Amino acid sequence: MSDMEETEGPVPPRRVIGTPPPGGLLGDGSRAGNGHARGDGRGDVGRRSDESDEAEHFEGKLPTDPPDMARAKRAERVVALSFIIAFLAGCGFIAAYVGLEVHSVDATLRSNLALGISLSVVLLGLGFGALIWVRNLMPDVETVEERHAPRSDDKDRQAFQEYFEEGAVTSQFTKRPLVRRTLMLATLPLAAAPVVLLRDLGPLPGTSLRHTVWSPGRRLLVYGTNQPLTPAEFSVPGSMITIAPEGYQDNQDEMAKAAVILIKLRPGELHIPTTYNGGTLVSTMNWTVDNTIVAYSKICTHVGCPVALYEQTTHHILCPCHQSTFDAANGANVIFGPAARPLPQLPLAVNSDGYLVAKSDFTQPVGPSFWERG
Repeated sequence: MSDMEETEGPVPPRRVIGTPPPGGLLGDGSRAGNGHARGDGRGDVGRRSDESDEAEHFEGKLPTDPPDMARAKRAERVVALSFIIAFLAGCGFIAAYVGLEVHSVDATLRSNLALGISLSVVLLGLGFGALIWVRNLMPDVETVEERHAPRSDDKDRQAFQEYFEEGAVTSQFTKRPLVRRTLMLATLPLAAAPVVLLRDLGPLPGTSLRHTVWSPGRRLLVYGTNQPLTPAEFSVPGSMITIAPEGYQDNQDEMAKAAVILIKLRPGELHIPTTYNGGTLVSTMNWTVDNTIVAYSKICTHVGCPVALYEQTTHHILCPCHQSTFDAANGANVIFGPAARPLPQLPLAVNSDGYLVAKSDFTQPVGPSFWERG
């Protein structure tokens, strides 16, 4: 028998989570579990006799300090450095979110890179610091948790409280203020991030979504080329193009509401569209040009996706997001899908120079129906 297996009497059981240190030996004098560990109840550490590298079993109180204090001191500095790096990266995340512009594709790419890298460094710094903390500052012990009734008696609850306090000391959280303070410092930006993100949502839209920049006489420009358009230049039946309001073709905020699709139909294909204006059903045929050119909002009335597909033979306008389908020849009424109402129609006219212009703004709110509740 090896020295580790030699004992002078019965060996106490292993330490169990939520129970007090054993006050005596087992009644039958047998060994507890497979640990074959021994201790005097004052923090001694016993190692398994099978010479494995598994974690140690403890009887009695947990040790309050790691065995190698010099190594623990070095680990403490590494942990603190990791938490400080996490704090600085968290500040960088907030600064990138607030300070970097996102009004172009390149700017959005740079913003996303900065946000992703800084948040990754925050999480890696916290994770690495916690790993070094656990591996080098806390003792490597094995405990066993037994099943018991949900409600413990007062004696067990008192024992657990003592055990919890003992574990807090063992974790080095209370004894090493440098680690504790840098951990708290590192989590501050994460705690502030939700406040910044929620604040960035801005004020409620109110009634601003009920109106666009379209106004009487504002010319229709071909989106992309920014060229004004005459009816003669838009003469091929079955055509559909995207239109921007003159003066706002580069304003993405306004384009999100004011984008229009212009459709050319054959003579006789356009039915007399009607709409509710002030609670009265009125004809909107005079909103078209030559009874063949009609303009509708490009923003789907379901969740705001751009309606970008058009079937020439059926005159169906299709939203690619959720397959809402609108009838272009009949006032863009909904014929399929989750959209609740037709696409708003833009009244059209021709100015003295022969260019297509708007008669007025949309008479109905554009975009998702829930915007109307703003």
